[in-house]
Amino acid sequence: MFYDNAFGLLRIVIVGPLIYVSLVAVLRIAGKRTLGQLNAFDYVITVALGSTLATAVLSKDVAFWEGVLGFVMLAGLQFAIAWTALRWRLVERIVKARPSVLLLDGAFDEDAMRRERVTADEIRAAVRKHGIGDLAQVAAVVLETDGRFSVVPLAQAGERTAFP
Repeated sequence: MFYDNAFGLLRIVIVGPLIYVSLVAVLRIAGKRTLGQLNAFDYVITVALGSTLATAVLSKDVAFWEGVLGFVMLAGLQFAIAWTALRWRLVERIVKARPSVLLLDGAFDEDAMRRERVTADEIRAAVRKHGIGDLAQVAAVVLETDGRFSVVPLAQAGERTAFP
């Protein structure tokens, strides 16, 4: 009930990180908008912990300590990746999305839009939601790392030090 064999624990220690890294990679490739308002790390840990909980609770094939080890391993991976990303810029660039400027001074950046799979109509809708009726009045529309659009009116752009 609490422990079946060492192979089950070893399997979690080996397969768990591989699955985790695979899921982060898939989500990074899929793009920011796949995540809704969660960043990739929040999304992965939420899904993975929920799945681990469900499996540990519902499956007779998963012993209690295997489920606990799965939780600890996921939390440890989350901590290790966040810690590493804070210390090494290369790791941060690999695992974390960066904001993308999609419209600058009223002009669409077609390359950025194609890369992020965003249409001009979606950008116009974001501008309208901010109560602006003319793209010429927009300094920038930025697709943030959580998938939301930030609209910066021209009158509030200032020195533009907050632009990516």
